[in-house]
Amino acid sequence: MTHTIGGTNYCDVRDHTEALAAPLGPEDQVVQSMPDCSPTKWHRAHTTWFFEEFVLGPHADRYQVVDPDHRYLFNSYYEAVGARQPRPRRGMITRPTVQEVGDYRCRVDDSMVALLDRGIGAEVATLVELGLHHEQQHQELLLMDAKHLLFQNPLRPAYVAAGPTAEPSTGVATPSAASGWIHDDGGLTEIGHDGTDFSYDNEGPRHTTFLQPFAVADRLVTCGEWLAFMDDDGYRRADLWLSDGWATVNAEGWDAPMYWDTTASGAWELFTLGGCRPVDPAEPVVHVSYYEADAYARWAGHRLPTEDEWEVVARDRWSPPTRAGRPAPHPSAAGTDGSDPLQFSGEAWQWTSSAYLPYPGFRTAPGAVGEYNGKFMVNQHVLRGGCCATPRGHGRPTYRNFFPPASRWEFGGVRLADDA
Repeated sequence: MTHTIGGTNYCDVRDHTEALAAPLGPEDQVVQSMPDCSPTKWHRAHTTWFFEEFVLGPHADRYQVVDPDHRYLFNSYYEAVGARQPRPRRGMITRPTVQEVGDYRCRVDDSMVALLDRGIGAEVATLVELGLHHEQQHQELLLMDAKHLLFQNPLRPAYVAAGPTAEPSTGVATPSAASGWIHDDGGLTEIGHDGTDFSYDNEGPRHTTFLQPFAVADRLVTCGEWLAFMDDDGYRRADLWLSDGWATVNAEGWDAPMYWDTTASGAWELFTLGGCRPVDPAEPVVHVSYYEADAYARWAGHRLPTEDEWEVVARDRWSPPTRAGRPAPHPSAAGTDGSDPLQFSGEAWQWTSSAYLPYPGFRTAPGAVGEYNGKFMVNQHVLRGGCCATPRGHGRPTYRNFFPPASRWEFGGVRLADDA
């Protein structure tokens, strides 16, 4: 029997989550390093609960939940489902144990496979497909959160050994030589997903918008260019920053991207999922906030693209990433290692200047599943493109990721834009 829904195989997705968790010991999987992060064990349990709550419970005859307490422990934010463990205290859930969560996953998977073998209708297939894409989102979050956790350890242990790395590129690019430009004449155009395959509700409805002539850079901002920004006192010049960003820089003491630190000799190094290594000037800069991206763009004499501008340029140049699934994902320099030379996908999420708001005509779906995206449309900015940790097949040009403007633990990078 087939277990593939909408081109995505149920067992493959579930197995990939376990493969991502495998390098982490039980102690690694329980700790919560900050309120925005979740323990690996919680990610594994929550994605399992999603199938139990929304697919098996309502649609599998005589299904008995594995443990009624899981509805409280592993509900994320679904008000329609009921009360839940507060997000900042997910690390307090020491029981069930890591082993018991593994058993929970196995029992739910057995029930799901049996349900798929019996055959499901279109309504249930839609829920299963959503659950698979939801789990792929959590696979990326699992890596983000594990990286943040391991960075708190004074020994800076690697998630997995990255193997030998190439020597960092030499030289530091200047802003004037940063990149070429992709020009667009603007005008009326359509934005949003056309509904031909899977998309999240926030990617539609497809609608018409008007753009002034513009240009976007043909690659991402590099670490070398960011070093030039730092050397020019970029983190200490109030004239470059939005007011809230400047307050955040001073409150948090930022002087470099997240995961950057200086060695005893004064050189910059960065922490990756493969451990610490020297900053490579040719690689895309990542783990910068919207505030930092905006300040850098202003320093460089440009701006950030709107999400509409980004989509118009990217959709005709979209190259699905081929390097997803690397053991220790980290962005690569443009055009190296088989990467997309334009870097629209597979390297870093790219901050846009667009607030995360509903498209014209957007309506929240009824029921708990309708809480998936719509209720977060405030105080967030849109990122586009996908990153080195995004699972294969999960990205598309219309995908709207979103984070608060001060967030840095996601793989967020920068692409410049300008008026024509």
